[in-house]
Amino acid sequence: MNDRGMKKRVAVSWSGGKDSAFALYKILTNPEYEVDSIHTVFDSESRRVGMHGIRESVIEAQAETIGLRLEKLYMDASESHDAYTTLMANYYRTLKVRGVDAIVFGDIFLEDLKKFRDDLLVDAGLSGIYPLWKIDSDILIHDFINLGFKTLVCAANGKYFSKAALGRTIDEKFLADLPIGVDPCGENGEFHTFVYDGPVFAEPVRVKTIEVVARDYKFKFVDDGGDIHETVTPFLFCEVTIP
Repeated sequence: MNDRGMKKRVAVSWSGGKDSAFALYKILTNPEYEVDSIHTVFDSESRRVGMHGIRESVIEAQAETIGLRLEKLYMDASESHDAYTTLMANYYRTLKVRGVDAIVFGDIFLEDLKKFRDDLLVDAGLSGIYPLWKIDSDILIHDFINLGFKTLVCAANGKYFSKAALGRTIDEKFLADLPIGVDPCGENGEFHTFVYDGPVFAEPVRVKTIEVVARDYKFKFVDDGGDIHETVTPFLFCEVTIP
């Protein structure tokens, strides 16, 4: 509860994937919270969700059966990290004015990402809620499946997965087939998902998968000595559409 003695009003960061869906579930089943809306950042040209590659129309269908307002933010893929920071900071301020108290995220253990989010929220006068934080990934994914959630692999790092993995629904067989070193929740970016059924949905999202395409992405990383390197990572995307 907030200092007004009422339910804490929250907005949920929404990618369409399993972690945001599980975080939403935990909030919806907690009487201390009231969900104001969910929000997603789309590429302004492709109208897709970042590294998930999911179309705006498919996220809209998802939000419709969840029964929550979807708020859409747009930025060009070529824009800088600073542009993203400005976009989110401004949006958080509008939520604060609207009476939202906190933002819900599905992060599990990436400390630097959590700090980045929390710093932005403090500036806007909001707090962050992380329902999945520090829960073992293996426990999380099994709890997720056992609750009746169904999620398919919509994107994956080509260093770990072949095209055959794309479009697969995550189940015990999928988890057993995971390459050594891959987090069961893909928390290090090994794979991304789209949730099409589960306890937060009034009915399943009717989708179909079509082709799988490959793209190369350039990433910069800092080694243990503090030197910056650039690497190219092949990524696979499964086209998910509404029939």
